[in-house]
Amino acid sequence: MKRLVVDHGSATDVGLVREVNEDSYLAEAPVFVVADGMGGHDGGDVASGIVVQEFGRLTGRRFTLDEGIDAIMTGLRAADDRIAEYAASQRARGHHDFSSGTTAVVALVVDAPAGPQWLLANLGDSRIYRFFEDALTQVSVDHSLVQELVDAGRLTEEEAERHPDRHVITRALGGVAAAVPDFFHMMLPPGARLLLCSDGVSGMLTAARIAAILAESGDARDTARRLVDAAVAAGGRDNATAVVVDVVGWADESPYDAAAQRQSLEQKLGVLP
Repeated sequence: MKRLVVDHGSATDVGLVREVNEDSYLAEAPVFVVADGMGGHDGGDVASGIVVQEFGRLTGRRFTLDEGIDAIMTGLRAADDRIAEYAASQRARGHHDFSSGTTAVVALVVDAPAGPQWLLANLGDSRIYRFFEDALTQVSVDHSLVQELVDAGRLTEEEAERHPDRHVITRALGGVAAAVPDFFHMMLPPGARLLLCSDGVSGMLTAARIAAILAESGDARDTARRLVDAAVAAGGRDNATAVVVDVVGWADESPYDAAAQRQSLEQKLGVLP
């Protein structure tokens, strides 16, 4: 069995307008998450934090494709329930207009007969991009009002970027409708990059600018930081969060490797004869 070798980095910033950073992220193999909270202080940041808590249960584990789908759905449902309960408790305390919700994008490494692959999911307008051989591709499709208008042919992509309702989303955790994600499944070759980001990045930087930053040499940590810094420098009208995952390659894995290496080390240290 092979395992996927990745390098990853993440960065976040409150931006120049907001008082609270309502974004949360998780970057710990095999799961990577960005959640963009909504509802203001104690609404959005709690909601996005709940998503990260739920998906933190997946770190350090291995999944088949079917198990990965079940794990993501379980995590989203659990987060949705917890967010709804939290909002209800706040309203019961007299905060009658209290609301709490969040977007979510998830990337999970899953095992397959051909080798490790990626299972991706999104809810809302946070995005997942693939970058390979200087080509940037938006994998996720925004769950937003303007995206529906674009799909219906009533807006162009350029008009959507300037539309006053471009931040109105149609699916999210914590909303009144069922939180049904879109799933994407792919294998990424060595040298490919994944970018998960909140709309504080994608809404401030053009696709060309994002591609240029991803194309420049530098490790995943530096790249994530540069994306967030560029979004802030472009106006910073929202919280900005980026998680960059670099596919390094595949490594052969044997269930006996760890034990053999440990025994070898103990022999060198004189613990074993």
